[in-house]
Amino acid sequence: MATALLVIDVQESFRQREDWARISAPDIADRVARLVEHARDHGDQVVWILHSEPGTGTEFDPELGHVRLLPGLAPSGGEPVLYKTSHNAFTTTDLGEQLTARGITDVLVTGIRTEQCCETTARLASDLGYRVRFVLDATATQPLERFDGAGELSAEDVQRHTASALQDRFAEVVSVDQVLGAQARAS
Repeated sequence: MATALLVIDVQESFRQREDWARISAPDIADRVARLVEHARDHGDQVVWILHSEPGTGTEFDPELGHVRLLPGLAPSGGEPVLYKTSHNAFTTTDLGEQLTARGITDVLVTGIRTEQCCETTARLASDLGYRVRFVLDATATQPLERFDGAGELSAEDVQRHTASALQDRFAEVVSVDQVLGAQARAS
């Protein structure tokens, strides 16, 4: 059983947006860094994925310089950095090919936004046959406008909804501490 930690969109682009003030986990880089350190210590693959929207003039346009990892996070030892233009990390990258080439069977999903790129990647990974663990407290999001215009869902409600939709269907929903504890027991 080979594992890959997918670090999705933990990037400066989000900190440049006004809604960063409402992010559920402003310390997301620290949370992810704990997982990265343990993944490296246990010989697991770390894959860095960044969202890019070339030519848009938004925070996600590489020309503006914000399509980079948040401070405190950095690839090491040839860890791949992939740039995606879709919500999931598979469709517009060679992530699937890279995981297959490395014999990866299990993925841990982390990153920004819980219900968007992280959830979409988890669902697709499950459909592709990977065992998926969704590290809920190593994802972050903001409140979300309701579809019917009747207010908004809190970031906590968004995360609870995602966790409920994924658990036992597409993924096992876990915490950072659960992952670190499981890795410690496996050593």
